[in-house]
Amino acid sequence: MTDLTLSRRHVLAGLIATPIAGAVLVSPALAASAPIYTEEGIAWDGHDPVGYFTNGAPTPGVPEFSFDYKGSKVLFASAENRDMFVADPDKYAPQFGGYCAYAASKGYIAPTVPEAWTIYEGKLYLNFSLRARELWSKDIPGNIAKGNSNWPGILEA
Repeated sequence: MTDLTLSRRHVLAGLIATPIAGAVLVSPALAASAPIYTEEGIAWDGHDPVGYFTNGAPTPGVPEFSFDYKGSKVLFASAENRDMFVADPDKYAPQFGGYCAYAASKGYIAPTVPEAWTIYEGKLYLNFSLRARELWSKDIPGNIAKGNSNWPGILEA
C-alpha cells in the first residue's frame, strides 16, 4: 500500500512554484514571515550552513550542535561548524534569510530545499527547487541586486 501522506513541502511544491515565462509564482500567503526561513522552528531544513562552504554540499545538522540565530534554531554537523558560524554569522548564513533567492529577486518569498544552493562571491544562496536555481543562475548579479532591493520589505507584504 502506498503512503499518501503529504508534507507541507509537497503541498507547497505543487501549489507555489510554477515556471511561467521564466518566473516562479509564489503565493502571497507566505508573506509577512519571519526573517529566517524555518519549518517548526528549525532553520534551513535542519542543514548546517557552514557545511555548504566546508563540504561543498548540503550537510544535515544535529540538535546536539545548535545555536539560536535571530530567533530560529540552527543545527550544525559539529561543534567546530557551530563555532565558526557563531564567530561570523554574516559569512555563513544564507542570504535573504534562507528563503528562495530567485523568489526574492521577483519580490516574493518561497521556501527552499537544501539541494538547490549556490555560493556566489562568498555568499550562500538557497532556492525553492533546482529549476528555480537554474532560472536564478541566468543572471546571478542582476537577481542579487533585485533581491537586495526587495529585501526585507517582502517579509512585511
